[in-house]
Amino acid sequence: MELGGEPIPSKPVLETEGITFLQQTVGSALADYGWYIFFGGIATFLVIQRLVGSLRQRQSDAPEASAVDPAMVVKQQEAMAAARLRMQEELDAQAEKYKEKQRLLEEEKRRQKIEMWESLQEGKSYKGTPRKTQELPAQASMSSTARKSEQKPLRRNDYSPLSGNSGGSCSWRPGRRGPALGGG
Repeated sequence: MELGGEPIPSKPVLETEGITFLQQTVGSALADYGWYIFFGGIATFLVIQRLVGSLRQRQSDAPEASAVDPAMVVKQQEAMAAARLRMQEELDAQAEKYKEKQRLLEEEKRRQKIEMWESLQEGKSYKGTPRKTQELPAQASMSSTARKSEQKPLRRNDYSPLSGNSGGSCSWRPGRRGPALGGG
């Protein structure tokens, strides 16, 4: 086609097919999900507005660096240093009290050990009761055998676990009721 002798430039075939394909896919997506896209866009807009508002509020609430008084900062640092020093002095005092208490306990233990050693040297037990030194070793062995014979026997002489005639109890017991265990 020519108008006035010049040919009309026509669009290439691939470009026109691409545009029609794009129109069909976008059109079908908007037809299927149009309301979802619309409300999603509104929700995104509202969330962004809220975030921007809270960010502005934080910036306005925060003190600016130029508004900070250097003298006030120095006073705060001095107060913190004084508080730290006071806490350290209290901790040192507590540690000193603890060391003194430990020293007194060690001194008491040492004194008790000395008393115990002295009482043992005198022939007394460490609790201060006198020890019997006049008993002979032969008498000591006889007294231990006498104690053994005075004890009661643990079971009767007529007891025999294999014979089952121990009297007073029945040796036969009935089997357990119910289905047999195991197997299936």
